[in-house]
Amino acid sequence: MKSKQSARNFHNYKVWQDAVSFATMLYQVTDKLPWFEKKGLCDQMQRAVVSISSNEVETQLIISRDLNYIDSTQFNSLMEKLNEIQKQLTGKVIVDVDVDVEKGFR
Repeated sequence: MKSKQSARNFHNYKVWQDAVSFATMLYQVTDKLPWFEKKGLCDQMQRAVVSISSNEVETQLIISRDLNYIDSTQFNSLMEKLNEIQKQLTGKVIVDVDVDVEKGFR
């Protein structure tokens, strides 16, 4: 049985890599659209293309890095924090939370 770690490592899949590359290319193209299309066609195409690879913030960070909107230091810092959050969400890190059944979280 595969672990959650290996099942979740979509970066190794060519289809995901191609989708991110395509999204980066589309962002470069939409940057050249007329100003009056920025809130219509441009936004819609960008949202749609990101959803091909996933709706996760990680994909958007990679695209932002590839388009030089953020530098590698910012990217690495954001990815490190995102990885911590993902580990918590998938149960890889035990978070000490005191719960009172009647009162809820403390």
